[in-house]
Amino acid sequence: MSSLDERTASPAPAAPGRRGRAWVSYLAMVVVPVVAAFFLLRTGGGDGAAPAGHAGGAADPVAKLLFALPVIFLACRLLSALARRLAQPAVIGEIFAGILLGPSFLGWAWPAAYHWIFPDHLASTMNTLAQIGLVIFMFLVGYELDVELVRRRSKAAVLVSHVSVAIPFLSGVLLAFALHPALGAGVDRLPFSLFLAISMSITAFPVLARIITDRKMTKLPIAALALSCAAVDDITAWCLLALVVAIASATSMAATAVTVALTVAFFALMLFVVRPVLRRLFTPAEHGRKALPTTAVVSVLLAGLLLSALATDSIGIHPIFGAFLFGAVTPRGSLPIRQATEQMHALTVTLLLPLFFVYTGLRTKFDLIGADPSLWLWTALIVVVAMLGKWGGSLAAARLSGIGRRDAWSLGALMNCRGLTELAVLNIGLDLKVISPTLFAMLVIMTLVTTVATSPALSVIERFRRPAAAS
Repeated sequence: MSSLDERTASPAPAAPGRRGRAWVSYLAMVVVPVVAAFFLLRTGGGDGAAPAGHAGGAADPVAKLLFALPVIFLACRLLSALARRLAQPAVIGEIFAGILLGPSFLGWAWPAAYHWIFPDHLASTMNTLAQIGLVIFMFLVGYELDVELVRRRSKAAVLVSHVSVAIPFLSGVLLAFALHPALGAGVDRLPFSLFLAISMSITAFPVLARIITDRKMTKLPIAALALSCAAVDDITAWCLLALVVAIASATSMAATAVTVALTVAFFALMLFVVRPVLRRLFTPAEHGRKALPTTAVVSVLLAGLLLSALATDSIGIHPIFGAFLFGAVTPRGSLPIRQATEQMHALTVTLLLPLFFVYTGLRTKFDLIGADPSLWLWTALIVVVAMLGKWGGSLAAARLSGIGRRDAWSLGALMNCRGLTELAVLNIGLDLKVISPTLFAMLVIMTLVTTVATSPALSVIERFRRPAAAS
């Protein structure tokens, strides 16, 4: 027989005695030790005390989160797809998904399911993940701001952007004076008024950019003007909000002054130290070095934005300010950075932001408004003031700058969009206890109305534009 035949031939069957010895060895060396170990654990391995962290039968938050996450993702995907079919940005569907999964709908229609999916002990875990997602998202917002577009803005953009902050700010202060006696109990009038004024002044730059892209308006001059105005609005509003947070968090005027001074110093550090360092690190070709791989860029950006968020949190303002500013000073035009931000965007939008929407929904309790007609009248007044201040102010400034009537109306509609940015601001106010849960619910309604109105308003304005263009 050849060597090949010897290698491929079947082995001879083992003798009966050898098989018996193998089974005896297996029983003695595997089965007996396992049975003995279980017997010892059963009879003397415990003292009868419950394991730490499970006293009283407390549920594991990780297990609950692993079930809640698919429910959240499914609801967000379904409603975002529905929003697109209704010519709305996907974020509208995700906001509504958070509201529907909260106590205002699911908790009202099916309380047992609501409390089983979202037990009280899960809120802190969801909040932690949601805040991390919000910090990363605000970094992306800062990175996507076209700073050069802001620098090259025209005279019209300067006037419109400043008016679209100043008039809503004033209208918010006047509204706060009327609301404070009824809805501002226990809150000092100054932070209450300043916060409400800023909430009236917000424009959601990310949602506005998405609406412009979805409606194929990117090549229109009015779109570039709206983006530049919204960018200036965002920067102005975040700076004002940082001031309000400092005032609300500080215990004295001296503490407020220290917080403001540290904030200014942090801004200077980011602009004059961190930005040059990042440019040198991420543009190696200019310095004769090899480019960093995308995985390393992701690590550097995540570490930088988280440390920046930690710095502003330590100063006494919200962590999102540090992340936003870190994104604004991050260099543009680098392929590894673009690839890294795309990966971070996918993770944040898919996993973390839906948790923020649902956490916001869990905090939104429309039953606090209930059937009280006075509270619904206050809600209607908030919506009207928000739309008149933002839309009306932008429209008037655009007309004064020589912009045509229909483009001015379109610009006002775009600047009136609030979306996710407004929700982030409202959550800060609720965390600081500057606004009550009742006022929070009212302002969420205002956010939904003003954001949902943007696309239909643009469609109506476009219908009036076409006959004029045809004639």
